Amino acid sequence: MPESHPNFEVPSQLEAEIDEVITHYPEKRSASLMVLHALQDHFGFLSKEAIEWAAQKLELQPINLYELVTFYPMFHEEPVGTYILKICRTLSCAVNGAHRLHHHVCERLGLDPNSHASQTTPDGRITVEYAECLASCGTAPVMMCNAAFYENVSNEKADDVIEECGNNGDTETENKEDV
Repeated sequence: MPESHPNFEVPSQLEAEIDEVITHYPEKRSASLMVLHALQDHFGFLSKEAIEWAAQKLELQPINLYELVTFYPMFHEEPVGTYILKICRTLSCAVNGAHRLHHHVCERLGLDPNSHASQTTPDGRITVEYAECLASCGTAPVMMCNAAFYENVSNEKADDVIEECGNNGDTETENKEDV
Protein backbone atom coordinates (compact mmCIF):
# COMPACT_ATOMS: atom_id res chain seq x y z
CA MET A 1 0.00 0.00 0.00
CA PRO A 2 1.40 3.44 -0.91
CA GLU A 3 2.52 5.68 1.91
CA SER A 4 -0.13 8.19 2.93
CA HIS A 5 0.35 11.89 2.30
CA PRO A 6 -1.09 14.59 4.57
CA ASN A 7 -4.58 15.59 3.45
CA PHE A 8 -4.51 13.10 0.58
CA GLU A 9 -6.42 9.87 0.63
CA VAL A 10 -7.52 7.59 -2.17
CA PRO A 11 -10.91 6.04 -1.39
CA SER A 12 -10.71 2.27 -0.93
CA GLN A 13 -13.07 1.63 -3.87
CA LEU A 14 -10.87 3.71 -6.20
CA GLU A 15 -7.73 1.99 -4.93
CA ALA A 16 -9.37 -1.40 -5.58
CA GLU A 17 -10.23 -0.29 -9.14
CA ILE A 18 -6.65 0.86 -9.68
CA ASP A 19 -5.31 -2.42 -8.31
CA GLU A 20 -7.54 -4.27 -10.78
CA VAL A 21 -6.33 -2.12 -13.69
CA ILE A 22 -2.72 -2.84 -12.82
CA THR A 23 -3.34 -6.59 -13.10
CA HIS A 24 -4.09 -6.18 -16.81
CA TYR A 25 -0.51 -5.17 -17.63
CA PRO A 26 2.66 -7.27 -17.77
CA GLU A 27 4.53 -4.67 -15.69
CA LYS A 28 3.08 -2.17 -13.20
CA ARG A 29 4.77 0.69 -15.09
CA SER A 30 2.65 -0.11 -18.15
CA ALA A 31 -0.49 0.91 -16.24
CA SER A 32 0.81 4.44 -15.61
CA LEU A 33 -1.52 6.30 -17.97
CA MET A 34 -4.57 4.37 -16.82
CA VAL A 35 -3.76 5.00 -13.15
CA LEU A 36 -3.26 8.71 -13.80
CA HIS A 37 -6.56 8.89 -15.69
CA ALA A 38 -8.37 7.13 -12.84
CA LEU A 39 -6.97 9.56 -10.27
CA GLN A 40 -7.73 12.60 -12.41
CA ASP A 41 -11.26 11.36 -13.12
CA HIS A 42 -11.86 11.06 -9.40
CA PHE A 43 -10.11 14.19 -8.09
CA GLY A 44 -10.52 16.46 -11.13
CA PHE A 45 -6.76 17.06 -11.49
CA LEU A 46 -3.46 15.46 -10.53
CA SER A 47 -2.00 17.01 -7.42
CA LYS A 48 1.61 16.46 -6.37
CA GLU A 49 0.31 14.08 -3.70
CA ALA A 50 -1.73 12.09 -6.23
CA ILE A 51 1.28 11.73 -8.52
CA GLU A 52 3.49 10.63 -5.63
CA TRP A 53 0.83 8.16 -4.46
CA ALA A 54 0.58 6.70 -7.98
CA ALA A 55 4.37 6.46 -8.25
CA GLN A 56 4.53 4.44 -5.05
CA LYS A 57 1.63 2.26 -6.17
CA LEU A 58 3.42 1.55 -9.47
CA GLU A 59 6.83 1.17 -7.80
CA LEU A 60 8.26 4.10 -9.78
CA GLN A 61 9.98 7.35 -9.01
CA PRO A 62 7.61 10.37 -9.11
CA ILE A 63 9.62 11.84 -12.00
CA ASN A 64 8.51 8.90 -14.14
CA LEU A 65 4.91 10.07 -13.79
CA TYR A 66 5.68 13.79 -13.91
CA GLU A 67 7.16 13.14 -17.36
CA LEU A 68 3.78 11.83 -18.49
CA VAL A 69 1.68 14.45 -16.73
CA THR A 70 3.68 17.33 -18.20
CA PHE A 71 3.85 15.79 -21.69
CA TYR A 72 0.21 14.86 -22.29
CA PRO A 73 -2.17 17.83 -22.51
CA MET A 74 -5.15 15.88 -21.16
CA PHE A 75 -3.59 15.83 -17.69
CA HIS A 76 -4.00 18.83 -15.40
CA GLU A 77 -1.88 19.63 -12.35
CA GLU A 78 -4.27 22.36 -11.21
CA PRO A 79 -8.04 22.31 -10.79
CA VAL A 80 -9.96 22.95 -14.00
CA GLY A 81 -13.53 23.94 -14.72
CA THR A 82 -16.47 21.61 -15.10
CA TYR A 83 -16.30 22.45 -18.80
CA ILE A 84 -12.98 22.54 -20.65
CA LEU A 85 -12.99 24.46 -23.94
CA LYS A 86 -10.05 23.43 -26.11
CA ILE A 87 -9.38 25.63 -29.13
CA CYS A 88 -7.08 24.14 -31.73
CA ARG A 89 -4.20 26.42 -32.66
CA THR A 90 -2.33 24.27 -35.18
CA LEU A 91 -1.72 25.63 -38.69
CA SER A 92 -5.10 25.08 -40.40
CA CYS A 93 -7.02 26.38 -37.42
CA ALA A 94 -4.63 29.29 -36.92
CA VAL A 95 -4.98 30.32 -40.57
CA ASN A 96 -8.77 30.07 -40.28
CA GLY A 97 -9.14 32.27 -37.20
CA ALA A 98 -8.39 30.17 -34.11
CA HIS A 99 -6.55 33.04 -32.41
CA ARG A 100 -9.46 35.43 -33.06
CA LEU A 101 -11.82 32.74 -31.74
CA HIS A 102 -9.70 32.28 -28.59
CA HIS A 103 -9.64 36.06 -28.10
CA HIS A 104 -13.44 36.23 -28.44
CA VAL A 105 -14.08 33.32 -26.05
CA CYS A 106 -11.71 34.73 -23.43
CA GLU A 107 -13.25 38.20 -23.62
CA ARG A 108 -16.74 36.71 -23.39
CA LEU A 109 -15.74 34.84 -20.22
CA GLY A 110 -13.78 37.69 -18.63
CA LEU A 111 -10.40 35.99 -19.11
CA ASP A 112 -7.16 37.42 -20.49
CA PRO A 113 -7.46 37.12 -24.30
CA ASN A 114 -3.70 37.52 -24.73
CA SER A 115 -2.74 34.63 -22.48
CA HIS A 116 -1.73 31.34 -24.05
CA ALA A 117 -1.96 29.56 -20.69
CA SER A 118 -4.95 27.58 -19.50
CA GLN A 119 -7.40 29.88 -17.70
CA THR A 120 -10.46 29.17 -15.59
CA THR A 121 -13.38 31.50 -14.94
CA PRO A 122 -13.60 32.86 -11.37
CA ASP A 123 -16.65 30.68 -10.67
CA GLY A 124 -14.62 27.59 -11.62
CA ARG A 125 -17.14 26.58 -14.27
CA ILE A 126 -15.21 26.93 -17.56
CA THR A 127 -11.54 26.45 -18.43
CA VAL A 128 -10.24 27.74 -21.77
CA GLU A 129 -7.04 26.40 -23.25
CA TYR A 130 -5.30 26.02 -26.55
CA ALA A 131 -4.90 22.52 -27.98
CA GLU A 132 -2.47 21.16 -30.50
CA CYS A 133 -4.17 19.58 -33.51
CA LEU A 134 -7.66 18.29 -32.90
CA ALA A 135 -7.41 16.42 -36.23
CA SER A 136 -10.03 18.16 -38.32
CA CYS A 137 -7.98 20.49 -40.52
CA GLY A 138 -10.61 20.53 -43.26
CA THR A 139 -13.22 22.03 -40.94
CA ALA A 140 -11.06 24.62 -39.18
CA PRO A 141 -11.29 26.28 -36.80
CA VAL A 142 -12.33 23.55 -34.41
CA MET A 143 -12.81 23.32 -30.68
CA MET A 144 -13.95 20.85 -28.08
CA CYS A 145 -16.04 21.24 -24.96
CA ASN A 146 -15.23 18.21 -22.82
CA ALA A 147 -15.94 15.32 -25.23
CA ALA A 148 -18.10 17.32 -27.66
CA PHE A 149 -16.41 18.30 -30.93
CA TYR A 150 -17.30 21.44 -32.90
CA GLU A 151 -16.26 22.22 -36.47
CA ASN A 152 -16.22 25.49 -38.46
CA VAL A 153 -16.55 27.39 -35.20
CA SER A 154 -17.61 31.00 -35.57
CA ASN A 155 -17.82 33.44 -32.66
CA GLU A 156 -21.58 32.90 -32.67
CA LYS A 157 -21.21 29.11 -32.48
CA ALA A 158 -18.71 29.52 -29.64
CA ASP A 159 -21.23 31.74 -27.83
CA ASP A 160 -23.83 28.97 -28.19
CA VAL A 161 -21.41 26.43 -26.70
CA ILE A 162 -20.68 28.77 -23.78
CA GLU A 163 -24.43 29.20 -23.24
CA GLU A 164 -24.82 25.41 -23.08
CA CYS A 165 -22.14 25.30 -20.40
CA GLY A 166 -24.02 27.87 -18.35
CA ASN A 167 -27.27 25.99 -18.73
CA ASN A 168 -25.88 22.53 -17.96
CA GLY A 169 -26.20 21.68 -21.62
CA ASP A 170 -25.25 18.28 -23.04
CA THR A 171 -21.57 18.57 -23.89
CA GLU A 172 -20.84 14.87 -24.02
CA THR A 173 -22.00 14.30 -27.60
CA GLU A 174 -19.26 13.15 -29.93
CA ASN A 175 -19.95 15.54 -32.83
CA LYS A 176 -22.07 18.68 -32.83
CA GLU A 177 -21.68 20.47 -36.13
CA ASP A 178 -24.86 22.51 -35.75
CA VAL A 179 -25.41 24.14 -32.39
